[in-house]
Amino acid sequence: MTSRPIFKPLRILLSEGTSTSAREAVTVLGLAGHVVDVCDPAAAGLARFSGFVRTYHRCPGMRDDPLGFLCFIEDLLATGDYDVLLPIHEQGFLFAKVQERLKTRTGLALPTFDSYRRAHSKAGFSRVLSELGLPQPETRIVASVDALRASVRFPCVIKTAIGTASRGVWKVRDDADLALAVREVEAGNGFVGEVLVQACVTGATEKAQGVFCRGELVGFHAYRQIMEGAGGGDALKRSVRRDRVRDDLAAIGRHLAWHGALSVDFIMSGDGSGPFYIDCNPRLVEPMAAYLAGVDLVALLLRVSLGETPEVAPARCEGVVTHQAMQVLLGSAQRGGDRRVLLRICRDIWCRRGDYAGSTEELTPIRMDWFGAVPLVMTALLLLASPKLSHVLAKRGWGAHLLDAKTVATIESEAF
Repeated sequence: MTSRPIFKPLRILLSEGTSTSAREAVTVLGLAGHVVDVCDPAAAGLARFSGFVRTYHRCPGMRDDPLGFLCFIEDLLATGDYDVLLPIHEQGFLFAKVQERLKTRTGLALPTFDSYRRAHSKAGFSRVLSELGLPQPETRIVASVDALRASVRFPCVIKTAIGTASRGVWKVRDDADLALAVREVEAGNGFVGEVLVQACVTGATEKAQGVFCRGELVGFHAYRQIMEGAGGGDALKRSVRRDRVRDDLAAIGRHLAWHGALSVDFIMSGDGSGPFYIDCNPRLVEPMAAYLAGVDLVALLLRVSLGETPEVAPARCEGVVTHQAMQVLLGSAQRGGDRRVLLRICRDIWCRRGDYAGSTEELTPIRMDWFGAVPLVMTALLLLASPKLSHVLAKRGWGAHLLDAKTVATIESEAF
């Protein structure tokens, strides 16, 4: 049965406010007229600098205190003030574990905890691809240092099973790279779980995301990375049509009986082969690009969260170009760009020329939300003062709102 329209405004509680995905979700929700509150342990997460946010709640960090974070969320929900809890980042892992008690107080769209665990783990997702016969780079899953060394064939990519925002990923070209990766895996307790060794596949990086309602895909968007930002993020992107990927993502969602948002990363090889699927995120990733291309995945996710069954959203515009000025500046500085280069980028972005002609800012859209200029201007000034600060600034997104292997084990335990 087709659902009724959403009555505005809904009262939304966002589970964190530091990530780029959270900041973009705030914009989409604000433009739709919804009331948005945000929880985050950081004093100055990106979402704090938005006129669309009503209240920014400082909360315990999920990484260090998952139970304290959950209790904080439940206390807010107990007020009855929220129509939907939106797990915009890795908080969905925790919420999926206890979703039955959360759903008595608010709308929430998540699959079973077992399905979430499989999609969240890089090893679990690789196994899902194998079960469905979907393409991925040649992959070996190991559980010891000796097995890791024996499995490496240069060049390759080493990944810990748990990690996001490019954490726990190493491109390995020689013995020196391998030694560094092994040291960092061991330092981060990577072998508490599993480690993947994948062959390198050359080609363009693309991403796709969808919203599912009880295993059926109801919304889809894909884009190609045109320019890489800090830590492999997307500084400049263009929407593309990918019917094969849409079908594959739909198959993954049916296989996992997915409910909510699901995203995949893949490589389109230059020889026309592919896609080769390389990663999965059980959430929406930076939804503003889809919104600007005419696919409002956030609205679909809200409707699914409320128990509705939306009609399948039609494909919209191809070739829509968007950028994130902060990512452009950070990525350029990390690649060695000096002050002159950074100043030229600032000019080109502001004047919408060069690489940014016809492109729209998606992360800090100051023409829609002037308060977003604060983190953008601060980032630009700090980089102009010292471009080497790019590495420090980029790591601020790897905060206490994210999971690590220890937190995952705590949440998975029967005692939690």
